Order: sequence, then structure tokens, then C-alpha cells
Amino acid sequence: MSGDSDCTRTSPSAGSPSDSEFLPDRPKYVCSLSPDLVTKAREELQEKPEWRLRDVQALRDMVCKDYPSLGTCLDDAFLLRFLRARKFDYDRALQLLVNYHTCRRSWPEVFNNLRPSAIKPVLESGFVTVLPRLDPEGRHIVCIRPDRWTPSNYPITENIRAIYLTLEKLIQSEETQVNGIVILADYKGVSLSKASHFGPFVAKKVIGILQDGFPIRIKAVNIINEPRIFKGIFAIIKPFLKEKIANRFFLHGCDLNSLHQNIPPVILPEEYGGTSGKLDISAWNELLLASEEDFLHDFSQLVLPCDSSPHDILVSGDADEKQCDDSLRGMKPQLYYCY
Repeated sequence: MSGDSDCTRTSPSAGSPSDSEFLPDRPKYVCSLSPDLVTKAREELQEKPEWRLRDVQALRDMVCKDYPSLGTCLDDAFLLRFLRARKFDYDRALQLLVNYHTCRRSWPEVFNNLRPSAIKPVLESGFVTVLPRLDPEGRHIVCIRPDRWTPSNYPITENIRAIYLTLEKLIQSEETQVNGIVILADYKGVSLSKASHFGPFVAKKVIGILQDGFPIRIKAVNIINEPRIFKGIFAIIKPFLKEKIANRFFLHGCDLNSLHQNIPPVILPEEYGGTSGKLDISAWNELLLASEEDFLHDFSQLVLPCDSSPHDILVSGDADEKQCDDSLRGMKPQLYYCY
């Protein structure tokens, strides 16, 4: 993605028609969706090809009017991610865009120096990868294996950085924007001491990003080999999940047949009873590491103006977040009791 984030120079309403010759040229959007996905986007996301660019311009105008200091990319392709993630509801897409930036600016341990080479140890550990084959719905399978993490090597925030960069890479694809993704999390061998690193603060932050701060459609979360204690932990975090997301969690235990009802064996590696060979993390690692320059360029477009702070762009959900903080503090003893 690329684009000038200065709304005073890019919004059509910011100057007279004679100013247009001085406006920077934006990359022209060219749809890469197949006819079938165009139809799917129309039916599921209310995306009308004939109105697509009009909708993007409407969102761009709202950003420039309501959040002129947001410091965001305003290219068609970038804004389109947020419209698709919120089914072309302008207000909800705008709030998602603002949340996206708020999340990035409020957690520096995760988002400072965010680039693939910085999380190479996490990638090499196999903590997170993407399976090479799509599921029957055209969705990528993101495989997360917490047992591959050794806490003494690096903090849990490095794992979150790796997951975030994985999602950023996936969402560049228009097919993923329409189809969404599926998560497969294998909790085999996760000890109570390791689970304790995922405390209330981290839990709230991660849920906030995945649920309200990133333009991706998570269609299913399959949990396998989870210890019994996971059900207690999930019972605590579930109140902070939207009902639609909570209903997309599937706890399979050690039952591979149950997993195969959601993810066909033909796309799974042998480790999960599949027929696609051994789990290979090298291809995804190479793809992500090869995207270093792209990420550096893309993230350079997301710069907080020097006269702004993260608090200047918070949306009206501050009261809800404070309530969430209070609730998490109250539940903290229960959480550690479960651990």
C-alpha cells in the first residue's frame, strides 16, 4: 500500500477544483477478484462493483473530515480492506480504521520495529505458519503452536508480533479479504507455567486487535489438544468476545475426527491426521521474510503526526474499554486460579 496521509491535500473537498492538478496521483485500483468472488462479495459483503470506488471515496472523505490527524494511508486498496471487513457500512468501517491505528499506537512492545526480520526466531520456531493449501471455502489456515515457544528465549509479545505480521501479509490478498481465514491452534504440551504468560492484559489486547482492530474476517477458530484448564480460561475470556466470534470457537480435544469435520484431511499435514505430508514451515517463512521491504514501505505510511497522540484518535468506546479493564481486574484472581 502507499499513499499520502495528509487529508488537507488529498480530500476532494479540501480545495477548489483548480487545486486538483496539484494532488498526488494514487495507485489506480484494479479488482483482482474472480467472477465467483465478485458475486460472493456482493452477496455476503454488500459490495457492488459499480459503487466500489464511490464507497471508498466516501470513507476517505469521512477520515479527512472526522480524523484529519489520523496519519493513515488513503489508497483505494487499503481503505477497501476496512469496508469489506465491515460489509460496506461506512461508520463501522471508519471505526475499524481508527481502532486499527489506536491498537498499533497503544502497544509499542508489539508494534515498534515491526518487520519480519525482527521476529525471525519466532518464525524459525514454528510458532505460527500458514498451511500451503486453502480450505474448500478458499480460506487460508493459520496454524498456531504455542508449545513451540520457549519463554526464556523471548517474551510473549514476540509471538503476537509474528501473528500480526502473518495477518498483515494475508490481508493483502483480495481473496482473503472476501473469504476470511481459519485459525488452527494446537495446545499440545502447553504447561500451566507457559499459559500464565497469557494474562488479563495480554488477553484483552489480543482480543481487541482480532475482534475490533484489524480488517480480517475470522471465520473459525479450531482448538486442538487443549488441556482441561483451557476450558476454564476460555470461560473467562468468553464474556469479552462478541457472540458471533465466540460461536466460531470449536474445541476438539484430541479428537481428530472432530477436527476433520471442520478442516478436511486433504489440506491438513500428517501431524493432524491429514494427507498433505509433514508440516512444512519453510515456505511461509520465506514468503514473509521476502516481504521485508514491502512492510517497511507500507508501515511508513502509518505515522502518527507530531502534533497528535494516541489519545486524540480514540473512538467513543472508551467507556466500554474502561469497563472491560475493571472486569478483567476483578476476574484476575479467577484467571490465575485456573492456571
